[in-house]
Amino acid sequence: MPSDGSRRGSDDVQGAGFGGLLRRHRREAGLSQEALAELAGLSVDAIAALERGRRRAPRAHTLRLLADALHLTDSDRLSLAAAARKEAAAPRLQLRQPPAPINELIGRTTELTATTRLLRQRITRLLTLTGPGGVGKTRLTLAVAGEVADSFQDGVCWVPLAALTDPAAVVPAVAESIGLRPLESTRLIEEIAEQIGRSAMLLVFDNCSHVVAQVGQVCAALLEHCPNLSILASSRELLRLAGESVYVVPALSLPHDEQNLQASEAVRLFVERATARGYEPGGELDQVARVVRRLEGMPLAIELAAARTNVMTIAELAAELETSFSILAGGDRTASPRQQSMYGAIEWSHALLTPAEREMFAQLSVFVGGWTLGAAAAVLTGVGSRVEALDLIGRLVDKSLIRVARRGGVARYYMLAVIREFAADRLRAAGQTDATTERHAHYYLSLAEEGEGQLRGPEQGEWLDRLENELPNLRAAIAWSLRTDSIAEALRLTGALWLFCNLRGHYAEGSQWLERALQLADLQPPDRMEGLAPACAKVNLGAGTLAFLQCEYDAATERLQTALTQYKALDDAAGTALVLQRLGGVARERGDYEAAEDLHCESYDLYESLGDRAGMAWAHNHLGFVAWLRGDLEVGARRCRRARDAFRVVGDGEGLAWSLISLGAIAQYGGELVEAEDLLQESLALSQRLGYREGVAWSLNQLGIIERRRGLTERAVHLLDESLAEHRDLGDRWRSASVLEELAAVAQQRGRSEYAAFLLGAAHEVRDVIRAPVPRIEQADHEATRVAVEASLERRAFRAAWSAGRAAPLAAVADGYPPPTSPLDPARDPL
Repeated sequence: MPSDGSRRGSDDVQGAGFGGLLRRHRREAGLSQEALAELAGLSVDAIAALERGRRRAPRAHTLRLLADALHLTDSDRLSLAAAARKEAAAPRLQLRQPPAPINELIGRTTELTATTRLLRQRITRLLTLTGPGGVGKTRLTLAVAGEVADSFQDGVCWVPLAALTDPAAVVPAVAESIGLRPLESTRLIEEIAEQIGRSAMLLVFDNCSHVVAQVGQVCAALLEHCPNLSILASSRELLRLAGESVYVVPALSLPHDEQNLQASEAVRLFVERATARGYEPGGELDQVARVVRRLEGMPLAIELAAARTNVMTIAELAAELETSFSILAGGDRTASPRQQSMYGAIEWSHALLTPAEREMFAQLSVFVGGWTLGAAAAVLTGVGSRVEALDLIGRLVDKSLIRVARRGGVARYYMLAVIREFAADRLRAAGQTDATTERHAHYYLSLAEEGEGQLRGPEQGEWLDRLENELPNLRAAIAWSLRTDSIAEALRLTGALWLFCNLRGHYAEGSQWLERALQLADLQPPDRMEGLAPACAKVNLGAGTLAFLQCEYDAATERLQTALTQYKALDDAAGTALVLQRLGGVARERGDYEAAEDLHCESYDLYESLGDRAGMAWAHNHLGFVAWLRGDLEVGARRCRRARDAFRVVGDGEGLAWSLISLGAIAQYGGELVEAEDLLQESLALSQRLGYREGVAWSLNQLGIIERRRGLTERAVHLLDESLAEHRDLGDRWRSASVLEELAAVAQQRGRSEYAAFLLGAAHEVRDVIRAPVPRIEQADHEATRVAVEASLERRAFRAAWSAGRAAPLAAVADGYPPPTSPLDPARDPL
């Protein structure tokens, strides 16, 4: 609420009207708006609305209340009443009304609440609804105008601009919409302002993008001269006026899971529009969800896709959209060309760009999944500096062709998929695709190699997140290097990223990259491989590591032995030490603890000769790991404490998480459950913060064992189930088998002997396939569970359950196998 002294200069000018006269009498009486409202028995908002002219003069009863509260003389009462009559008799403007919506507005509850509040409470006098073509700005604008109409005493005026081709026609269009005649005048804006005067009305400009400069001039003039006027505009581009509030219209909400698809606004819109075409999706909501996700919730795109259900199934539609958006056409014949296809909607915006903006728009299509300012400045041609890149990107953002996401203190830009496809077509038409894609790949090669050097230090978490954000661009860069036989780039890119894939759990995808790069290398003539021996060694190391993490021990050993030979030929002690460390891991999981220890000791000696404290810490950690797995808890604890302390110093988050896991497991097997829980909770929190999935899975596994030992079987099942899901998704079958055996122990504790036998059979099958025994430290628990289960069941029942477990795929076991009809169904008596 404005103070009594606000806008004093304009009060004198407006004093001739009822509102100005009322304000003068209130001030002469020494009353605030709040005090007058209390004395007259009215609301403060009513007093403010009368004084500002937002409401017409009051009825006789209200006028009497005000005069009594102000203790007006008879003369002043007559003057106030005369002003009220004069204002009441003033003719209302003949305003063009908003068109009636032709269909129901789907969703948009949040958007309506936010925008109507801004206008009803006069938080802003100029509100622009912006967004890309097809996002539903006009439909939302209609809904907002309808919702707030009762808040504007003098009505709502609709000014349609889509059909205008001449910017000079904007002012006459406004005059016509407010009913101003004649239209021929050299001072038409002034006449419009005089006609509106102090009327409390909402002026709605729809589709301003192509005449945005002229609309901005009109809005600025009217807002200055018409104090009670509010303006609502829909535009793909901002008006850029002082006092403008901007609301970016989002796409419709997408389905978050498969359980409640109909709650999604995008799904509801598709279903309604398809049904209107005579096709009821019914049980195909999963395919509808696939379609609307691909279309990113864009209303026009969804409506155009739904229209295709007259000739296609939804599954066919979804498949078609995976490769192209060209079928998004054939809209309402009565609509403008830009509303009849997504191509037309985007072309409308593209046609309004300057040549520099068009060039940047096309080149930005090379980015996949978004980009940063630095990436744009490095990759795009015709951009002299980061400032110039920022200016051009900002202009495309203002024109709704680019969106901005702000996370972690970094602005990231992206295009909707359908807009990106249009931009890529423009890049191809200009003959610039190959050159732009090559620059893109080289930029991300540099980023990957820079990140590789940061993944073992204090900035590990930050760089893991950065590379994860850029994963779609990194995939595109790798695809380019393989497609174009750019062998050096392929080897350098994949070799730089294997540690990232390790830490973030992208085992399978990383393996495919590395193997394809090595296959490409095998096809090259010797002259193309000159100088690439270090890169080949690194790629073999990475391929061997990721194969090991997926328990492909033979393939891992082959790749690692090749890398070992290559690093020794290069006289690269650090590379050799790292390969020995990985070979030690293979030996450890296969139960050959003596060989594992020898390999880790050899690795330690090399790191010590190099003075590599981080490498020595890793060697200590692995030696401690081997020690506790074979049952030597004291040696394991000593080694892992040294590793933990060193990892804290060098800032290696992965190493610290591993040493905490090992120390937690050692305490757990030593019976120190409180200490174990503290260590494992610390490792879990650290691993979750880093996004280090293997650390999360191991921590949950060991915490589940602790809860089982405490007899808290429900909590144990929850933790072990989470751990199993993570290990299964990672492809770590060695650890999955151990978790299954722990779940079997819990099942036996809860009297579920047949299900325990089933789980033991499943674990046995996994170990048989990967040829890895039960770790020595786990053998006592495993044997106790098996003995208890066999004692609880008849031999035939045990063998049947055991065989069922061996026959069940690991994915099915992790998802709650056996099926509901099975007598072993865990859902009947959940663990």
